[in-house]
Amino acid sequence: MNIFRNHEFDKIASARFKRMFQTGVSVAPSKRIRRPIGRVSEPRAAASTRERLLEAAGHVFAEHGYHATTVREIVKRSGANIAAVNYHFGGKLGLYIEVLRQSVRAARVNAIDALDQNAPPEDILRAVIRARLQSVAQPNLPDWHFRIMMHELVQPTPALSRIVNEVTRPIYERLLELVGRIIDLPPKNEKTRLCVNSIMGQILVYILAGPVLMRLWPELEMKQEQVDRIAKHIGDFSLTYLRQAAVSSRRGEK
Repeated sequence: MNIFRNHEFDKIASARFKRMFQTGVSVAPSKRIRRPIGRVSEPRAAASTRERLLEAAGHVFAEHGYHATTVREIVKRSGANIAAVNYHFGGKLGLYIEVLRQSVRAARVNAIDALDQNAPPEDILRAVIRARLQSVAQPNLPDWHFRIMMHELVQPTPALSRIVNEVTRPIYERLLELVGRIIDLPPKNEKTRLCVNSIMGQILVYILAGPVLMRLWPELEMKQEQVDRIAKHIGDFSLTYLRQAAVSSRRGEK
């Protein structure tokens, strides 16, 4: 046993001697550096907890709706605790509002990008229609994003006004301006509103009534190529009327 230990010691000493010779400095015995545990990972852990809460809440709210959902069920699925809900979101309603925001965020960004284009009004309108329909064609988007909105529309909560004001209203008002330019009428004119509402209705029927349409039209799969054809049809259909409305408005007809 002593021979073995002496042999190991000689190997270590030899290695240290070689390093000393190569570097020209003495080599002290290596010491383990102790690093603070916990502090570096705290922000990452907090972000992970927040994301787990949002993901779990999305599924639970989609299954039961806001009113029937309990915070206890959400924290059970997320592996977090009730205090984390209050810390990150201020409570159940704050968590629900953030889940709704995430559900509509991608569609909002796409629509804003389309509206920001430097292009003729008709081309911008077609781009907005395509952008709004893109959310249906996203294969990686969980279906709870749609189901939670259905619950919200059937049984509105205080969150609906927040989402409308933050997400829907800015896009709606820009659509009023865009369509107003096409038909040569003020944005707040009743006919302008009717036109925008009709365009939105044609889009929303595919987003919100998809399961019904798929039963009525078995070939409806909402894959990318088909979504592009639907967007083109809505654009053609809408612009046919808008062009005629523009002629009538210039003639002073109501």
